[in-house]
Amino acid sequence: MNTLSAPASPATVQAFFDKATHTVSYLVSDPATRAAAIIDPVLDFDPKSATLSTRSADALLAAVAAQGLTLNWVLETHAHADHLSAGALLRERTGAKLVVGERIVEVQGQFAPLFEADDVALDGRQFDRLVGEGDQIALGDLTITVLHTPGHTPACVSYRIDDMIFVGDTLFMPDYGTARADFPGGDAATLYQSIGKILALPPATRVFVGHDYLPPGRDTPAWETTVEAERASNIHVGGGVSQEAFVAMRNARDATLDAPVLILPALQVNIRAGALPPASPGGRVFLKLPVSGPHPTGGG
Repeated sequence: MNTLSAPASPATVQAFFDKATHTVSYLVSDPATRAAAIIDPVLDFDPKSATLSTRSADALLAAVAAQGLTLNWVLETHAHADHLSAGALLRERTGAKLVVGERIVEVQGQFAPLFEADDVALDGRQFDRLVGEGDQIALGDLTITVLHTPGHTPACVSYRIDDMIFVGDTLFMPDYGTARADFPGGDAATLYQSIGKILALPPATRVFVGHDYLPPGRDTPAWETTVEAERASNIHVGGGVSQEAFVAMRNARDATLDAPVLILPALQVNIRAGALPPASPGGRVFLKLPVSGPHPTGGG
């Protein structure tokens, strides 16, 4: 494994934790130029009342304004199944460019037919920039380097800035483990290899995770750890767990997991880069719930 040290980044990082979805969004900025990026922003959605709110996005924008920052980028680590993205909203309000992994087109191809989303062009054009392994994004005087880290979804990417990496759902805090790999296009062996790519970074690399689900024994949310801590004590991959053992564990565990509460609303919004479906002729916006199982027809 790489034991060289990465330079400590001058970037400023602020985390915003959404309790409803256990999601961590990040505001990253370059102190020298005041250029900023937001990673994985949340659009608040109450499934019981089908009500949207911009509370989380407003908090991010308030922090941008209070610090005199210019929002250049909104970076998505993948098409999330557990929360709606505020990417389109932030782009609309600030002019920031939306970035996602280039294999988003595969995710769109998997889910657009499910929702009969005929308005979704299956080429990623809803986003401003599609990125892959080794691509670089300028953030003022800083450089963001992209790592392709699939396994949770085909399009997952991580964003590295000097001694920091933002890993989305690929890794969680050491006491919670790793992402599920049972979504369409997911694969546990691929996830293991992606995690290996992250764990090969210098030990002191700061790891910022995309969620924290508060495992038993801990009641305070946490979202920053290190490569060294993940290597040593991640409950799923720490201590040199083999790929074979990881895949067996991951597949068995995934078979017991329920689908995320917001998976159907989230995916049909997130394949549109956080935009809602087109309004109906009556001017209302509807999210679809594809129904499986028996279809009673009623009638009489």
